[in-house]
Amino acid sequence: MEARMWNGLVGVAKETYTASLGEGVVPRPLMMPLVRGELVGLIWVRPLRVGQDALAGIAELANIAAAAGADEVVLAWETHDVATACELPIVGPAPCLNMVLATPGGHVLHQFPYSEQLLSRSPEGWASVAPDWRPAPAPQSGGELVPPIQAAVNFSFTSIELDHPDPFGVTVVLMEEDGYRISLTEAFAR
Repeated sequence: MEARMWNGLVGVAKETYTASLGEGVVPRPLMMPLVRGELVGLIWVRPLRVGQDALAGIAELANIAAAAGADEVVLAWETHDVATACELPIVGPAPCLNMVLATPGGHVLHQFPYSEQLLSRSPEGWASVAPDWRPAPAPQSGGELVPPIQAAVNFSFTSIELDHPDPFGVTVVLMEEDGYRISLTEAFAR
């Protein structure tokens, strides 16, 4: 992936985190598949229940990438949020925006740790925070990924066999019906 595209995707992820955390919400895991350098779109995971549902829901992000024939995918997630949802131990810095750039040949893990600066607290106790981005550690080629993220990476490059004239279109519709939020780029929108 060219540096300009990567920096743009990192910028989008950081802006999304800053806006969401400012509203007191941690953004859900996000996948950005690419086909020959062209961004397919942004796919946010559906609402999840803690445990097996969260593991499956995150892994299923791969369906759009697989249906599009992606040759690269970028996944973004928050360390503590995914560990809590999936009932897994926290691995790596937290709080931290993680982004993995994956191809069929391997992946590179990028971590963007931050501390939370309290902006306000609602009467119900919800905190609105701003991320204070800390120095990022060096990217880790083949870095350890939590199981649902590793599954999403693996399944992204597994072709989907659908007996349908438009496997990509039907996959998008089915995932939207399941609650995934999908924003396709113009090149892939139908």
